[in-house]
Amino acid sequence: MKKKLLEIKNLHVEVEGKEILKGINLNLDLGKINALMGPNGSGKSTLVNTIMGHPRYKITQGKIVFKGKEISKFSPDKRAKLGIFLSFQYPREISGISVSKFLKTASKELNQKFSIFDFKKNLKEKTNLLGISNEMTERYLNEGFSGGEKKKNEILQMLVLNPNLIMLDETDSGLDVDSLKIVAKGVNEIMNQKKCTLIITHYKRILEHIKPNKIFIMLNGKIVLEGGKEIVDQLEEKGYNWIEEN
Repeated sequence: MKKKLLEIKNLHVEVEGKEILKGINLNLDLGKINALMGPNGSGKSTLVNTIMGHPRYKITQGKIVFKGKEISKFSPDKRAKLGIFLSFQYPREISGISVSKFLKTASKELNQKFSIFDFKKNLKEKTNLLGISNEMTERYLNEGFSGGEKKKNEILQMLVLNPNLIMLDETDSGLDVDSLKIVAKGVNEIMNQKKCTLIITHYKRILEHIKPNKIFIMLNGKIVLEGGKEIVDQLEEKGYNWIEEN
């Protein structure tokens, strides 16, 4: 029997009084990679930000169950401690704290047990995997980083913090081919039977490097279709009109 990591039931969400999500039902299983696709404004980013607990997004109906716990009223930090991670589409720059210091502090907040030696060794392994220099980890968080560096840094955080639910909000957007392969390498490295990934993307190319088990299509605040990789080929050929018509 499949073990559900995340269950979303009849989720309605509004932002500043406007309803964005209009009854989302979604189950994500352990050990599976999922892709969420849809046109701009369909509610994809709203969904993952709501799962993460962003206070701007107000749940008006429905519930979110993670590891068997109803988390709809949990704060973002509590959700992170339970094992939820969101890679942001537009990572913010934070002056005054280095990447390594941020990761060490965050790891402690997640109650990870490690010595300074173990932390540095683990960080070195992960930076080597992603082709990130030591110099970059000593710079202030995302300050002066290129778009590709910011996305790699998000994947570095994912690898070091080692969450159970990995949500990537258009992490592939704007990446060149080499950077895209590095991001995919990080996701493939972390995946196992105790984790689940949800990738938001507009593009087929990342799904050629990270193979999804299931693809969900969102339109107008609802998930209207789910299936396998054949859906992506149809989108490449026809766009979203064929779904809207059916």
